[in-house]
Amino acid sequence: MLASAAQNVVVLTDNVFLYHKSALEFASIGIIGVFYLIIAAIGYSFSRGGQIIIARRFGEHNEDGIGKSAVSLFYLELLFALLVFFFIQYYADSFFAYFVSNEDILAKCLDYIYPRSYGVFFSFTGLAMIGLYTGIARTSFIIWDTLLLVVINLVLNYCLIFGRFGLPEMGITGAAWASTIAEIAAFIVFVVYMIYQRAFREFNIIQNLRPDFSDIWSTFKLSIPIVIQSVVGIGSWFIFFSMIENLGLRELEMSNLIRNVYLILSIPCWGFSSGINTMVSNFMGQGQYENVFNIIKKTSLLSVSLSMLISLPIIFFPEYCLYPLFGSEDMSLFEDSGPLFWVLTGIIFIFSIGGIVINGLMGTGATLIGMYIQTGLVVFYLIGAHLIINVYQLSLEWAWSVEIFYWLAITILSLLYLRFGKWKTYKV
Repeated sequence: MLASAAQNVVVLTDNVFLYHKSALEFASIGIIGVFYLIIAAIGYSFSRGGQIIIARRFGEHNEDGIGKSAVSLFYLELLFALLVFFFIQYYADSFFAYFVSNEDILAKCLDYIYPRSYGVFFSFTGLAMIGLYTGIARTSFIIWDTLLLVVINLVLNYCLIFGRFGLPEMGITGAAWASTIAEIAAFIVFVVYMIYQRAFREFNIIQNLRPDFSDIWSTFKLSIPIVIQSVVGIGSWFIFFSMIENLGLRELEMSNLIRNVYLILSIPCWGFSSGINTMVSNFMGQGQYENVFNIIKKTSLLSVSLSMLISLPIIFFPEYCLYPLFGSEDMSLFEDSGPLFWVLTGIIFIFSIGGIVINGLMGTGATLIGMYIQTGLVVFYLIGAHLIINVYQLSLEWAWSVEIFYWLAITILSLLYLRFGKWKTYKV
């Protein structure tokens, strides 16, 4: 759960400190934070694709295959880190100018994304290592490395945003550098751990360092539907927030608060989703197809139970539970956002089930089907949001309610395919 939510936690930490810095910087991180989650989703999705292949090889007891798949995943992550870096460096200003109309918010977005772009190399290749260790079900060190990432980011955020301990006061730019430095540190520690644990020797990683382009292509083919699915899913949030930005600064602040709570409450589901990818693929590698549907059903029950256990106190008493993060003398933002917390209850409930079901489907290797389901439904999501916000100009509660129907449709369509589709035939 911690590893899956690492970028969520990093963005959340940036949000919390910038909330106490200024309303403008908090509103700006609401937009640029979603955009960076799209970038993180690209790396995470390739990691998930590689993880599915590694878990399948693990189920087949093919250690040399595990090493080859891990190396191919590393090269694939590095290639796309380069592409993302050059896109940000050369096209970020014109890209954001198309979506953001407020000049002050636009300037803050660029102040954040340029320093943040240097961290993608370490973030993406670190995710390749996480894909390896999650695929072979050795996740204990991932917890400690993620905690290191979070702690370093937390300390540096405090120092660089507000200018503490002799460091310059940098605001949103300081948040970007804090996250980048934290990712570099976490990457270095993970590499040292892999060498210490002799994973290089166990899976013949050194012997397989020469790029195998056919294996890289196979990883790419399995992963790209997950990438498209994640980018489209989170990208719809970016477009949604650009619509909200047109309503005004206060509405953007309210939606950003709800999004941050959503990030916290979605952590259990993201963790279980990563686990179900590994377990389903492992079962299929062992030929235990009859256990696939049962493990998805049981994991969904675990996910919704834990998610609601965490969610209900926060949703019922947000001003008390969230005060350590977002508390201030002026709590009017919580009062104004009250109805949105009730909508969030429905979102978390259905998301904690639908997220498991569709990731269980992708764990079978049917990543293309998962992409078709989510991409098609995103179109309806954006149409609904556009009609509610721009055409009929209804309240924010109605705009956020579209998310409930979106995840409900994903759940139903994924279950139908698991019941009637030909997922047992997929090879990775």
